[in-house]
Amino acid sequence: MNEPSTTPGNTNGEPCFTITHPFHPLTGQTFPLLSQSYAWGEERVFFADPQTSKVRSLPLAWTSLALPDPFRVVAGGKAVLRFEDLQQLVQFLRQELSLPRFGGVEEGEIY
Repeated sequence: MNEPSTTPGNTNGEPCFTITHPFHPLTGQTFPLLSQSYAWGEERVFFADPQTSKVRSLPLAWTSLALPDPFRVVAGGKAVLRFEDLQQLVQFLRQELSLPRFGGVEEGEIY
C-alpha cells in the first residue's frame, strides 16, 4: 500500500490524493482520503464527494497513490498508449461503430 501524500495547502496533515486518470471528470482535483482497501477486485480509494457528501471510490491506479506504470517509466514519455490499451480502444470502437471484426477497409469507405 502506498502512503498517501499531503497537499501543500493541507495544514491539518490529513492524507490526500489527486485523481490522475486523464479522462476522469475530476482529474487534477485533490481529495482527503477516507480509506484505501481492496474492493470489487482491485485496490480502491474512498473519498467524500464535496458536491453530494456521498462516499465515492476510484481504482487506486487512477490516483496519485498508484505506483508508476513500468511501461511508461521505460518509455520515457515517448508512447502514449500501451499495446493492450490500443487493443481495448479498437475493441470499444468496433462495438460502438459496429465495425467488422476482421478485414480491412475497402478503398473509398470511410469509418
